[in-house]
Amino acid sequence: MLGLCRAMNGWGKGVAKQIKLGVDIGGTFTDAVVEVDGALHSAKVLTTYSAPEDAILEGLHLVCAKAGIVPSDITHVIHGTTLATNALIERRGAKTALITTRGFRDVIEMRTESRFEQYDLDLVLPPPLLARNHRYTVNERLSAEGRVLRALDPAEAARVADTVASRGYDSVAIGLMHAYLDGRHECMIRDALLERAPGLSVSISSEVSPQIREYERFNTVVANAYVKPLMKSYLSRLSERLKAQGCHCPFFMMHSGGGIISLESASEFPVRLVESGPAGGAIFAADIAGRFGIDKALSFDMGGTTAKICLINGQAPRTSRVFEVARSYRFKKGSGMPISIPVIDMVEIGAGGGSLAQVDSLQQIRVGPESAGSEPGPACYGRGGTRPAVTDADLALGRLDPDNFAGGSIALHADRSGAALDAHVGSALEMDTQGAAFGVSEVVDENMANAARVHAVENGEDPADYTMIAFGGAAPLHAGRLCEKLGIDRLLVPAGAGVGSAIGFLRAPFGFEATRSVYMRLADFDADRIKALLKDLGEEATGFVRSCDAAGDISCEYKVYMRYIGQGWEIPIALTPDQVAAPDAASFLDLFEADYAALFGRTVAGLDTEITVWAANATTTVPAPSPVTTDDTDEVPTPSGTRALFDAAAGQVTNAAVFERQDLAIGQRATGPAVITEAETSIVVPTGFSATARADGTIEVVRMASRGSQEKGAAA
Repeated sequence: MLGLCRAMNGWGKGVAKQIKLGVDIGGTFTDAVVEVDGALHSAKVLTTYSAPEDAILEGLHLVCAKAGIVPSDITHVIHGTTLATNALIERRGAKTALITTRGFRDVIEMRTESRFEQYDLDLVLPPPLLARNHRYTVNERLSAEGRVLRALDPAEAARVADTVASRGYDSVAIGLMHAYLDGRHECMIRDALLERAPGLSVSISSEVSPQIREYERFNTVVANAYVKPLMKSYLSRLSERLKAQGCHCPFFMMHSGGGIISLESASEFPVRLVESGPAGGAIFAADIAGRFGIDKALSFDMGGTTAKICLINGQAPRTSRVFEVARSYRFKKGSGMPISIPVIDMVEIGAGGGSLAQVDSLQQIRVGPESAGSEPGPACYGRGGTRPAVTDADLALGRLDPDNFAGGSIALHADRSGAALDAHVGSALEMDTQGAAFGVSEVVDENMANAARVHAVENGEDPADYTMIAFGGAAPLHAGRLCEKLGIDRLLVPAGAGVGSAIGFLRAPFGFEATRSVYMRLADFDADRIKALLKDLGEEATGFVRSCDAAGDISCEYKVYMRYIGQGWEIPIALTPDQVAAPDAASFLDLFEADYAALFGRTVAGLDTEITVWAANATTTVPAPSPVTTDDTDEVPTPSGTRALFDAAAGQVTNAAVFERQDLAIGQRATGPAVITEAETSIVVPTGFSATARADGTIEVVRMASRGSQEKGAAA
């Protein structure tokens, strides 16, 4: 695995002047950001589904023109994409086979046999990625302790390799029972396959996801194999087209855990790119939290297709080791395909600017998860869409300027928005256009607020204790209303909010998390074995990052996943450097009980605890963000005009002042209701809130009744 990152073309070897390009492909827009001498220049273009690289090249030329550079001046390209996720959801992957242990052929179809909706008699589970006739078995078996119960006969490996190689598969996944403890049998089968078909794409579970739980591990290696040829082809094609434009610089990818990996690593393990775009957004929010000294931040990223919510504690996003994709019930945990990879823990909702609205059989407004995307887009785009989307509702409520959307690059048609809202919502509910728009907006805002509440409660937190950081093209339009619903008193909308995920790519470190499943009860705590295990994991993770020629110091953080005996799932426990250097059972138990009580309100007496997974996450050191001063002035900004804006809290239209974001001087305060506009988005400041421009370009929106306490907190 350490050989995957070698060809870095001099990354980190003392480039005199770094010019970084970050590119994020979303469901509706593709965002490009270039950083030159600390200044950011950005562009948003519509995503081109048939050839995603076309939108990237268009965005590249736009930002280069804005920055006054040419593509050959760029020294680093960092890319995040949802293409792997979309391929899994839309079942557009390669012709793939699975080879597994005899008797376990149907694991990916049987799942865990849990019912995520107890009383639904018509429960629909997502079908497995591979039909049964694409799954093959071998007669081998390891025990849960890693002992060989039945050795794999080389003739058996050759037999299954001959069968699979003769049937024209593009990719093969190999997942054997307990291979996370010993991957030699998987390697034997891989070698036999490559001997017969040298160009075949092969993925083995002991490299892709060396963790316990066969269903999650098998599903992850199948998903990796399923998208590997597609992603390898796309990344190779994109790399060549960038070179043709003069970009001969190193090319990196954002991974789902919030770090950067090489193009080779991404091509080999594309499953780690699932949620890579949203991960960049969480890194962006964490950087803003660091600038303002915020320990509890709620990251709210709303784009054209989805909204993502993430809790950031101690200026670092929460992480997890399992993520679900392709849910058959969009908001139901357990209804999708679990992918067992390091991932930033966030909740994703089918609520974006392109999310479509309809009235169901119970005469209720439903919004999403279906999206208009960029083709044809919301009705107001004038590209053939006839159904109302959230953007149509925002336009009808006065939140958007039809002549200055996306910097004036897309003209919005208010008449088409009105016609779509009337036809699909207003006529069914006997509402006028504005009432229909308000209904659509309230439904989508309540969906997002409810998702934030549930996500916070599941992590033992109260969202009212958090500061919201909003970014993405649609988030600043809705963030103020979410703050009202969640009881949040403080909202930050950073500069470049419309392209926040792409900026996050430029702030991310090189990183890699190594995991290993070694079961151990605290009653059988073996300090020497644990020290050796943590040392091996740290060396593996650090060595991987070093192999990418990453510049700067590398730090390593360690976690263990613990539970009470008899429980079905674990919670992550962060270890201190002292516990890594000199592990002892008592300190591990103290940490576990403290975190368990914080999540569930109590501990369980009389039960032993156990550790199932060990992890080491190595990252390059990122410079600490510069603190932002929050001094106010008595100078009142002058609005550029006024606009009829619907006040959701009051349920009526108000006359709101309009301000241009670049015209607000540092420390100037605008009082709501107001709209602050810029090329990429608009900030709606509700009644009862005020907005202040800060030195780094962030707009700080504060509930006026709480301003005194916020100022005291900032001073402290």
